[in-house]
Amino acid sequence: MSHEAYDTLRTDSHLGGVVESHGPVTLDPAADPFERLVVSIVNQQLSTTAAATIRDRLFDRVEVTPAGLLAADGSVLRDCGLSGQKVGYVRNVAEAFQDGLSADSLRAMDNDDVIDALTEIRGVGVWTAKMFLIFVLAREDVFPVEDLGIRRGMEHVFEVEADAFTHGEMVERAERWAPYRSYASLYLWRVMDD
Repeated sequence: MSHEAYDTLRTDSHLGGVVESHGPVTLDPAADPFERLVVSIVNQQLSTTAAATIRDRLFDRVEVTPAGLLAADGSVLRDCGLSGQKVGYVRNVAEAFQDGLSADSLRAMDNDDVIDALTEIRGVGVWTAKMFLIFVLAREDVFPVEDLGIRRGMEHVFEVEADAFTHGEMVERAERWAPYRSYASLYLWRVMDD
């Protein structure tokens, strides 16, 4: 996290206290974007514990590469704990990467193009694409307004009642944190962890 990003968020009238109490945070690009995208699909709509168990089984039993996932028998993937729907989703991601989508091509795209490219893959939605931008590509200015933890964090730092904000109002309020909205999001999630 740059000093400029930290100082900008630290002096914000709403987020500043959270920034001060948690100190600087970092965004680190992932070594293997394909693998991380598969993991994000595995994690969708699961508890942390359940997702970790399925992830561990998958990585133990299958080579988590486009070729490896496409070659794996569907019953093996289901035995790892993936639902039939998620088996299809991880295979869709594998096909997209086998057909030319790559870590390098995604890194070269701007944020909107990454979202467009990823959401063309059945099983990858806008939330997953934004998580990919933040946690895989380490982009500094992404605001995942769709995330419930972000909503709850904003309600806390702006001291409003639950569900008081529309998505549009949240996006508008988050403009104050540009061009460091990914870092602001990390702090909003920390509020919820506290």
